[in-house]
Formats: sequence, C-alpha cells, structure tokens
Amino acid sequence: MKSRILLIIMILASFGAKTQEDLSRLNTYGASKNNSYRDMKKECVPTWMFQVTYAWQRPGADTKTLYGDNNNVGGGVFFKSAKNWIFGFSGNYISGNNVNISREELFGEILDVNGEIITGDGIYGSYALFERGVNFQLKAGKVFAFKKPNPNSGVFVQGGLGYLQNRIRTEFGSYASPPQALSDDYRYGYDRRRGGFAYSAEVGYLFMSSSRVLNFSLSLEFVQAHTKPLRDWDFNQMQADTGRYTDRYLGVRVAIYIPTYKRAPADYYYY
Repeated sequence: MKSRILLIIMILASFGAKTQEDLSRLNTYGASKNNSYRDMKKECVPTWMFQVTYAWQRPGADTKTLYGDNNNVGGGVFFKSAKNWIFGFSGNYISGNNVNISREELFGEILDVNGEIITGDGIYGSYALFERGVNFQLKAGKVFAFKKPNPNSGVFVQGGLGYLQNRIRTEFGSYASPPQALSDDYRYGYDRRRGGFAYSAEVGYLFMSSSRVLNFSLSLEFVQAHTKPLRDWDFNQMQADTGRYTDRYLGVRVAIYIPTYKRAPADYYYY
C-alpha cells in the first residue's frame, strides 16, 4: 500500500514539474511575442509614418512679383527613430488664385486695343490666371521630447533639400476656345515657368497620441529656391528669359500622421 502511495506522489510531482515548465515556456513566449508591441507612454518608439499635410504660404523675394498667397497640399513618408530623429520625403502641390502681374505684362501683343483677348470663336473671352507649382523635399530633423504626454511628442526642428517649380496657368471660360496664340504648345511661351534647387527649414510641435488615435504637427515653414526659366522663349518679351530668380515662401503647415507601430494592449491573458 505504501509503495502505491509513493508511486502516486512521484507521478504527481513529475506532472507538477512538467506543468511548471510548460507555464514557464508560455510566459517566455508571451513576453517574446509582446516585444513586438510598443508602449508610447513609456518608451521612444521607432516607427514609419505616412503624412498628409496642408500649408498656407505667403510669397517673398522674386516670387511676390508674380504671385500672392497660396494653398499648399501634399503628403510624405517619414521614419522616426528610437532616438527621435526624423527622416523622410515629402511632395507638395502649390495652388494659388492670386497672380500679381498685369495682363499687358503677360500677354502684350496678343491683346486688342481694348486690352482684351479675342478667343478662337472671335469673341472677347473671360479668363483667369492662377499660380501652380510643385515642391519636393528630402527632410531630416529631431524631436525634443517633453515628459508629457509621452517621450515621442515635443518641439521639432527639420530641414530639407529638394526641387521647386512654379508657373502661371491661364484658364478660359468653358464656353470659349483659346485664341491661336494660346493654344497647344504656344501657351508655354506665356506661363513664366521656372524651377530649381530648393531648401527648407521648419520648426513646430509634434504630438504623438499614446493611443495612436491622433497624431499631428503644427509648424512654421520657410522655403527658398534658386530658380531659372524653363522655357526657351518668352513670346511677350520676344526673347529668351536668361534671368535668375529667388523664389521664397513662408507659411504655416499642419500635418496628420498615420504611424505603423503596433500599440501595446492594456492587459495580457494566459490560459
């Protein structure tokens, strides 16, 4: 009888040891698995971020001779490191409704004695002038985090290098066809397109939500480009434009970010 009891005790002890070993492995596996989840409240999290952005900009230097204020929309892809360094690429589309140059300075000889443009239909045509452009930048910067709300939010500074281009777009009313002088490739002789090397500086505040729900930045941005004409001939001046220009923009930018890190769950359960 005693031998049977001893055998049962040995079996139960062996089973208990096995069970304890399995639980230990489970806990180790769970901890290892949960390392792929990050807690924004406690650590500086490295993550890729997709950006959607809008800016309102005022022109300066040679830009204000042609254009007024503009709206700037775009997006980008950025990586924030575990030490809060930021690297990325952004592309933005420039769209303005204010063109400062007069119609005489722009169209000159194709205006009639009344200063109007006669369309291809033989009537006076209504038209509007707009600013259009693009700005591409490779960017790098640094976030200086505060204790609150988490180690991923704070003041940031950022610089960029890239390419900027702008031009004048002429749009006629839908009922009118463009005059011959502004149709097909001829219109390129009047759009004042220019482009060149650009650089930027930005300072603002980056907020990264601890729950990953809302992530945004608000900043002041300075952009300057050293541009040259991209058309071989200016039809109004009846010669090639060989000038060199400084295109400058100063604005306020807001951006929304979509991070890709995995948020840590509030609790863990083992069965």
